[in-house]
Amino acid sequence: MDYRIEHDSLGEVKVPKDKYWAAQTQRSYENFKIGQEKMPREIIQAFALLKYAAAQANCELGLLDQKKAQAIEGVCDQILSGSLDDHFPLVVWQTGSGTQSNMNVNEVIAHRANEILGQDLLHPNDDVNRSQSSNDTFPTALHISSLLAVEERLFPAIEELKSTFDGLSQAYMDIIKTGRTHLQDAVPLSLGQEISAWSRMLEVSKDMIQDSLAGLREIALGGTAVGTGLNAPEGFADLVAEKISQKSGYPFLSAKNKFHALTSKDQIVFVHGAIKALACDLLKIANDIRMLASGPKCGIGEITIPANEPGSSIMPGKVNPTQAEALTMVCLQVMGNDTAISMAASQGNYQLNVYMPLIAYNFLQSVRLLADALKSFNLHCAQGIKPNREKIQENLDKSLMLVTALNPYLGYENAAKIAKKAYAENKTLKEACLDLGLLTEEEFDRILDPKKMVHLDRN
Repeated sequence: MDYRIEHDSLGEVKVPKDKYWAAQTQRSYENFKIGQEKMPREIIQAFALLKYAAAQANCELGLLDQKKAQAIEGVCDQILSGSLDDHFPLVVWQTGSGTQSNMNVNEVIAHRANEILGQDLLHPNDDVNRSQSSNDTFPTALHISSLLAVEERLFPAIEELKSTFDGLSQAYMDIIKTGRTHLQDAVPLSLGQEISAWSRMLEVSKDMIQDSLAGLREIALGGTAVGTGLNAPEGFADLVAEKISQKSGYPFLSAKNKFHALTSKDQIVFVHGAIKALACDLLKIANDIRMLASGPKCGIGEITIPANEPGSSIMPGKVNPTQAEALTMVCLQVMGNDTAISMAASQGNYQLNVYMPLIAYNFLQSVRLLADALKSFNLHCAQGIKPNREKIQENLDKSLMLVTALNPYLGYENAAKIAKKAYAENKTLKEACLDLGLLTEEEFDRILDPKKMVHLDRN
């Protein structure tokens, strides 16, 4: 491999000749050979957004000439397109402020811009990082990348699954089935009503996440090293927030208190908490679906789900609820990520939190996994849910909890006598009721009608 010599304040460093990074990136690359987890691409793109905006702001404020600003903007667009992805090699497990990734971006922009210009015009610190610090750029990149990931990846995936559930709920609203509470038989509801709960869970979860995003719209840029704004000109913070909003298409504003913005990660914890709530609901939904589809002969078997692949290497013909299993594993990973993010956020010391790469990695992984799992579950499982009408009717006919409809007519204790007698003597509720002489057959049939018990007219 061919090398070139780069230098920083510590001295000279050999850097691969075909890479745009320089000395500080190379030192990090060599000193932190920890794990395989690379700094997320979303963070790098967020850095490109903020560097683009900072160049424009610095230019308008008279701190950067137009030629340099335009060169920076051009390279930032290349980063955003993905064409320079190979020049960002650093791992998550680096300095907790993310300084080395900030410098990685600065160095790549400066080197590539100078290559395009054909002269050494831009300096990574003096020009690309002007009016900035790693301590305010990384928190800003964290907020930008997190908000964009939620808006552009997670929300569309939620809506797709919700739309499927809405369609299923409407299609199966008239199928009456037994309800279940405490894993025991309960009064009936319709299959459509049951599915409507899943749809509403997604709707509420999305609303909660949406409400939590306000904190991510506040950015730390302009606070520089400790929140005082040293080396950033008057008006830079508000102007750069305006430029980021224009470039990204999402509204951002300068944080009210930069000291808070640098050291506290409470806003990202809050958003991920809402994302965890979504994971909790998805875990419940996936478990409901795989249990309702259990069997096919010896389980509940009230619905069928698509047979996507053979389920066993030894049992011929076996098919398993693999999409539900994948989704539930993702949900548990998100819950684990929430614990890691919470602990990392609690470790801010004085003017800075130094666990930000970990927070960024876990947050973005949660969003990426949930979005992908939602899409996969919707496409390969939910869209193929079908009712097993015969099994549903069989279970409904056997349910003793239909007796609940007799409470207003016979009282709780008499209704309980009917249920107990039917269970003990393996009789139907009607047979037990007639044996006890509590109702005539005509009265029983008129009162105990499952369709009247589910109140479809109220939905």
